[in-house]
Order: sequence, then C-alpha cells, then structure tokens
Amino acid sequence: MKRLLISCLFIFAMSSQIEAQVNGPLEKGISVRALFLDYQSQNGGDLSNFAAYHRGFELGYQQQVAPNFVLYVPFKTGVVNSHNTELDCLHKTVYGLDAQMHYLFNREQTNLIPFLVAGVGGVIEVEGDFNAQVPLGFGLRYRIADNARLVWQSSYRVSFAENRNNLHHGLGFIYGLRKGEITEMEEKEEMTEVLDTDGDGINDNEDLCPLKPGLAALNGCPDTDGDGIADYKDKCPNYVGLATFDGCPDSDGDGIPDNDDECPNMAGLKTNNGCPEKDSDGDGVVDSVDKCPNTKGTINNNGCPEIADSDGDGIPDAEDKCPTKPGLKTFNGCPDTDGDGLDDSRDRCPNSAGPVDNQGCPKLKAEDRQVLDVAMRAVQFDTGKATLKSASYQVLDQIVDILQRYPNYILSIEGHTDNTGAASNNQSLSERRAKACYDYLVGRGISTTRVSYQGFGESNPIADNSTLTGRSLNRRVEFNVILR
Repeated sequence: MKRLLISCLFIFAMSSQIEAQVNGPLEKGISVRALFLDYQSQNGGDLSNFAAYHRGFELGYQQQVAPNFVLYVPFKTGVVNSHNTELDCLHKTVYGLDAQMHYLFNREQTNLIPFLVAGVGGVIEVEGDFNAQVPLGFGLRYRIADNARLVWQSSYRVSFAENRNNLHHGLGFIYGLRKGEITEMEEKEEMTEVLDTDGDGINDNEDLCPLKPGLAALNGCPDTDGDGIADYKDKCPNYVGLATFDGCPDSDGDGIPDNDDECPNMAGLKTNNGCPEKDSDGDGVVDSVDKCPNTKGTINNNGCPEIADSDGDGIPDAEDKCPTKPGLKTFNGCPDTDGDGLDDSRDRCPNSAGPVDNQGCPKLKAEDRQVLDVAMRAVQFDTGKATLKSASYQVLDQIVDILQRYPNYILSIEGHTDNTGAASNNQSLSERRAKACYDYLVGRGISTTRVSYQGFGESNPIADNSTLTGRSLNRRVEFNVILR
C-alpha cells in the first residue's frame, strides 16, 4: 500500500508539471486507485465487519464521450473473502475488467463533482472460474489541479454467479493525459449573468415562466384568456373564468364550474355531477324513487308498469330480484340452476351442486384431501436444491387431476425448511422449492390464476428441529386448496 501511494504521488507530480497551464475538462486520463473489496456482507455476512474487507489495486483509463459522460475502463486485482466456509470463493485472488459509464452532475471546471456509475464487467478467479458482473454505484471527483482529480467511488456489483454479489470501494487519483477545450457556448453561459429567454422584458431569474412571454403583473407568465389568472394556475386557460373556480367559468350558475359540470348549460345538482336529476325511462318518475328506472311505468306504481313480469315467472319485476331470469318465489324470483337449495344470486358454484355451508360448491372428497396431505411428504427434491426428483411427478399429477375436477378451487403452495444453515438461505430455498412445484403444475396446464406459491423458510416448524426426525418433518411443501 505504501508503494502504491508513493507511485500515485510521483505520477501526480509529473502530470502537474506537464499540464498545469491547461484549463478545461479531462478528455483522456489514467487512474490509479486502492480498492477495498467486500464479498462477505452481500452473501450473509456483516456489513460492519470492516476487518473482513480485503485490499486490491485498480489501474484504469478514461475517455470523455460527451460533455457530462465519461467512459471508464478499469483493470483490477485483489483478494476476496467470504464469511461462509461452505462457499468455494473463500479467500481467493481475483482479476477483473470493466466497461463503465460515468455521468457527471457538474462540469469538470467545478471543484467537486458527484457522479453515477453503471456498466458491465467480468471477473476471473485464480482457479479459472469466470463470472459476469454489473457495477452500479456513485462517487465524487475533487479537482486538486488542472490535470488531476482525487476520486472516491463505491459500487454494488450484481454477479450472474451465485454468492458472488459484492461491494467495491476505491480511493485514488485521475491524471489527465489530454484536456478538451471549453466550448464557446459554455463560455457565453458562464459569462452571462442576466438572461431574458422569452423577450418579455423580465429577467429569467425573476420570471416564473422564462420560456413564455408574459405580464409583469403575473411575474412574467402569460394570461391567454385575459381573466387575470396566469395560465399555469388557470384550469381553463382559454376561457374567461372566476378565481373561485381556478379560472373556469360557471355558465349555468349552478355553483359547479364547467370543467366539472356534465351539463354545463343546464343548472343541476352537485350530487348529480351538475345535471338535473335523471328520469332514464321518461315516465315522469325520477330515477332516485323509480323502482323500475329502466322500464317506463306509471307514477301511481312508483315508476313500474302496472303489471310487469319480464321473465314470465309470475313474480312482478318490482319484487323480482332476478327479473330477466325465470325463478322461484321461494328465492324472490331467482333460479336455482343446480338444485342445491341455494339460489344462483348467492351460489358461488351455480352449475355444480354443493352444500349451503360451502356456499353452494361441492366439497373435496376425503380421498382427494388425503392426496394433498400425502403430497406434503411425497414431493422430494435433491439435497439442498430446488430440483424435483422424478418420484414427485406422480403425486403432482394427482394434484393436477384434483384441480381439473374442482374448477371453483384455487391452490396455495407453501415451502418450509428446518433450521439448518443460515435463515436467509433457508428462506430462499423454501421459495425456490415452492416455485418448482408451481412451475410443474402450470406446465401441466393449470392456469396461473388458480395457483400461487410462497416460501416461509424455517419460520413455521411442525416438529422439534433438535431431532433428525423433527428436521425431516419440517422440510416439506404444503398444498392448500381454497374455494375462490
């Protein structure tokens, strides 16, 4: 580390002598940084365990590609460490190469420049294992000379390999090899202190609408309809209106502005969106008291025809809860299609007979429930993985058959584990195992609207985790069929 700092200072001193008189953005440059690598905290370790961070070294090249964009290509090497002794990435030397794009929030002429980082990269471990990574982060550049910047950068690196997500923190210098010139437009912008972009005689720094010519009385904003309300506050900028209604008129004087009034030329009620109360069937009885609002009737019969029985079931429409479907008087004019004693208006399964206490739907047979109970034990996976064993297919096919025979039910899949290992790993494993069952059922034709999955990790044990038998019972996938 001492040799790294000495090298940085030497390069900085030489670069300062070469380009000390040039003022402008760094067009090209090289970077030298010390790295602090953290693989352990992103894979179940402790973020505050700074002792587990390892040092590295980075050498990079930068090229300005636009006024606020810099392409940065760093080569890096270092030693990484994980808290998990089961991982094969424990204490390894790695080498990496990135292509990063830095977005600078300020121009390079300013002393302090925050920036964002995004890009792609690859990391190869000393044994030859390779994984691609996506760095996302932020940093600060501080100008210490015309051709030198002190740089700090932190990145979260998403790896496409399991257990390889990590954090990189870097501190070092950028040395300019070549600088761009400040454009004439930038010089004019810096020299200009007072602008009147829209030419309305009001300086931009005092103009609330600097891009549109306006009035001094309205702080430089226009008033298209001349009602004394600036357009940006006027909800109806093209119509003369009232300040009470944010610049909108009230043509019918009913206290409802035209932009909210469905009948702007007819005085109406607020409860009816500005329109007079409706009489949909035109029988002289307004809808609010018309018992047959869509059928023309008489005033004496509360808006209904004297004798109205649209479905011909002998029950007047005014008393018929299902006036367009012939039904039974017992059910207030509604039918009971499946004949299970529950009328269709209340029957969750009107075409399949079922008991009233199950909302008219058939109950699952005892043998079908037994299949679901057995499935909790019968579904098997490869050890520590979410890969279904072929022995599981038969019971999963039985569940497919049950769902096809009970179309009014949905299935909830719940994954559970014992408490062996890290809780976060158990949570992930339970979710992946539940999803594996979900994917199998969907692949066999079950709609995604009828099946869902969720993992609970080690949080809901059904047996003692301190015994081998208890842990075996806790490693399970439950299948719960629910009436939808």
